[in-house]
Amino acid sequence: MKFDRIILASASPRRQELLKMIFDGFEIIPADVDETVGEEVPVDLRAEKIARRKARFIASNNADALVIGCDTAVIIKDKMLGKPKDRADAEKMLCALSGETHKVITGCCLCFEGKEKSFSAVTEVEFYPLGEEELEKYLDTNDWADKAGAYGIQNMAGLFVRQIKGEYNNVVGLPTARLYREIKEL
Repeated sequence: MKFDRIILASASPRRQELLKMIFDGFEIIPADVDETVGEEVPVDLRAEKIARRKARFIASNNADALVIGCDTAVIIKDKMLGKPKDRADAEKMLCALSGETHKVITGCCLCFEGKEKSFSAVTEVEFYPLGEEELEKYLDTNDWADKAGAYGIQNMAGLFVRQIKGEYNNVVGLPTARLYREIKEL
């Protein structure tokens, strides 16, 4: 795979680290776009829609580059959990996930020389029931901030996970194995 320019349309340090598995060098240009999606869009397709919006926005001024747009959503019982507004919101989200299975969906969009390809990767995550003490200890870390569903599996919240079905890196924020294959096909 040879591209003269590669742009990740995300400021996420987790995505940047994961993309290094595929490419040695790339640019970071976060896409400042509206991330709201109407209720008419099925919950399972919202992350992919936002990823397309991000990739198209950056590609509009960088037609010569491979642009990778991504968005990750945590979904439980057909309800999307975004990034928590504050500690109380994070606690509410984590209580909803406690002892339950939820889906983590990362939508990805690739734009290159007028071509576009998008997809969604889905991983099921089952949490152990969370005790009050461990929940408080986790909330004290602030690791929940700026993370969909109020957790990052790669840090302390990994202790909450009973099992996953699907790609681990997808839960971190970038489905590297699937992305690699989609880029090769592009």
